[in-house]
Amino acid sequence: MESKIARAIEMKYQPVGVQLTDNKPAEALQFKEGRWGCVAAMMSAAAKGKTVVFDRKTFGCIGGGTGLGFGNQYVNFPGGIEYFLSTGNKEFCNTEMGKNMVRNLPALENGEGYLKSPEIGRKFIQCLPMTDVPTEYVVFKPLEKFNEDEVPKVVTFLVNPDQLSALVVLANYDRETNLNVIAPFGAGCHSIGIIPYHEDELEKPRAVLGMFDISARKCVDKDILSFTVPYKMFLEMESNVAGSFLEKHEWQRVLERNRKGERFNDNA
Repeated sequence: MESKIARAIEMKYQPVGVQLTDNKPAEALQFKEGRWGCVAAMMSAAAKGKTVVFDRKTFGCIGGGTGLGFGNQYVNFPGGIEYFLSTGNKEFCNTEMGKNMVRNLPALENGEGYLKSPEIGRKFIQCLPMTDVPTEYVVFKPLEKFNEDEVPKVVTFLVNPDQLSALVVLANYDRETNLNVIAPFGAGCHSIGIIPYHEDELEKPRAVLGMFDISARKCVDKDILSFTVPYKMFLEMESNVAGSFLEKHEWQRVLERNRKGERFNDNA
């Protein structure tokens, strides 16, 4: 499956399809059971050509399991996820379990500070579109590796600011409103999993910007953000490449800057 969009914006990385399936792909990257890992790093690997697979025992971290759609895994977070995301849980860290865990996860005690209070943290978790996918596996792989009989649930582009600008314009190109892209707060895996999964259920789904998660930023290049769309919106956008701004002068000028890695010349 080749993407007209990827070709038109000259992506460095391949678009990645997120597939829900009961068939485990051969020779796929997979976290070891019980070992920590970041879903954002696996998305980066898939964008570079790898096939990646997750199941309910190998989703890397509790947030990853939630973001991929393996149910609300936050109920299993020691000391309470609402404390971890905000001000920490010193009381829990004084327990025997907490003392053992805080050595490797110091934010348990003082919090990550992403939300102001545990109360706000609880509200945030309640706002998430928790999903329990009906399949055994969630697979990330480049679109070009999809067979004709395979359909991704959503498609993710890892892009730089110029490419992201093009995707935002294209997402609105054939819509009667101008609010067809959202940038919700959440983990990196939320923005490529359960949030766009939820958009897929809508008659007019929106694109989801992501990789704003500070903890996941180290897993992608410094100039990269994610842009994820339900597959039906991807097809809509693909059908609008021909005749659009992507074939006209202004975008071609932006492409030339990207090819050269230069700033625009204000006198040009």
